[in-house]
Amino acid sequence: MDKPLLPGLAASPEECRAFLAANPHIHYVEVLFTGMSGVPRGKRLRRHELQAIYDYGRFLPGSVQVVDITGQDAYDTGLVWENGDADLLARPVAGSLVPAPWLGDDTAQVLVSMHELDGAPSDLDPRVVLKSIIDRFAQDGLTPVAACELEFYLVDAMRAADGRLQAPLHGPTGRRATLNGVYGLREMEDIGPFLRELWATADAQGVPLEGAIAEYGVSQIELTLRHKPDVLRAADEAVMYKRLAKGVALRHGMEATFMAKPFSDQAGNGLHLHVSLADAEGRNIFASQDEEGDPRLKHAIGGMKALLGPSMAIFAPNANSFRRFRANSYAPVAPTWGVNNRTVSLRIPAGPPSTRHVEHRVAGADANPYLALAALLAGVHYGLKHQIDPGPKVVGDGYAAAAKSDLKLPSNWFAATDAFAASDIMKDYFGERFVAMYAALKRQEQDRFFEVVTELDLEWYLQNA
Repeated sequence: MDKPLLPGLAASPEECRAFLAANPHIHYVEVLFTGMSGVPRGKRLRRHELQAIYDYGRFLPGSVQVVDITGQDAYDTGLVWENGDADLLARPVAGSLVPAPWLGDDTAQVLVSMHELDGAPSDLDPRVVLKSIIDRFAQDGLTPVAACELEFYLVDAMRAADGRLQAPLHGPTGRRATLNGVYGLREMEDIGPFLRELWATADAQGVPLEGAIAEYGVSQIELTLRHKPDVLRAADEAVMYKRLAKGVALRHGMEATFMAKPFSDQAGNGLHLHVSLADAEGRNIFASQDEEGDPRLKHAIGGMKALLGPSMAIFAPNANSFRRFRANSYAPVAPTWGVNNRTVSLRIPAGPPSTRHVEHRVAGADANPYLALAALLAGVHYGLKHQIDPGPKVVGDGYAAAAKSDLKLPSNWFAATDAFAASDIMKDYFGERFVAMYAALKRQEQDRFFEVVTELDLEWYLQNA
């Protein structure tokens, strides 16, 4: 007999029938799974194939969960040759079957989650990992409330003559942006047609995309997804949003890149995570007249600080991720916290007492949203469970405080992976098998990345070595 599915992990067959009846013009459906590397992968199916996925599932190779960011198999995981690259069952995520207008009026998409053949959710699926941590809060009568803020750059779909990225051409003037333009309205006007289609597409998919601002970098923007007490759905929406932003940008002759640091001399792209906790009555347990919040907020911050080091492999998953962490860059460089202070890792934003929450500023926009939220919530849960004191808050320059502190974060990709792999706390929250597989995947990526001889190697060492 099949094992019961975890609530929140699979959709009813009725959802598919209702969607197809309401959308007779849909002829193609893209089936998307997001594995450890955070890249959506899957299949494009025809309309008549969709109902079977809801009735039973769709076979996908289990190894797709651990392919690296380029799609290369991670051979050291044992999920390729050793088990014959065996199939698992992909089952649709409730509420994720939506139109995909940038792909054409006849195309839709649906998210899927991976299950073993006996129906048990796969412990290597990032969505399942996040769900298991959310369930720990439910056992304590608490509901995490979260939102994702994603920064990205818009770049011309065509490279410059020297092969470099360049800002896109805008509007009737045909000019390229050259200034930072932070919070500039002209910058928003220049990309008005893109923003209108972006918001319309998000609305069509039920993704609650809010206002846009020009960020610090040239042609860098940020949009926020609405807070919600369904963190699993919040992560789904972040995945959907990244995909639709890239698709819409291409329709306007641009690329939207969530790469952590696409330009050496510009700000990096962050994934800022906002979190609070609600009790059974829906009240924010962090709420307080004190700007530092309820004592439980401090315990949560203490836990997040304690787990920042072993979580860096999640928050900064790629070689390029670590180029973002520089002093005076608005990216944090140490496990620090403060109130209304953007120079720290864990910020309590200004606002009414009822809105007290933490903005976690460490993750790059290249992080897997499921895993980033899982690592964040693991820290919150760990801090509450052990009533961890976060120590004194930083007042003023967090970078100056970080320079004087003995507390450091892993400063490179290798150290971060080692810290994650060695952490018993991470094994407790993410699962021992997941931690081992993730570390194996990242170590393969590291080997492949650093075996490539780059132009910078030749420039620095060809004659000088």
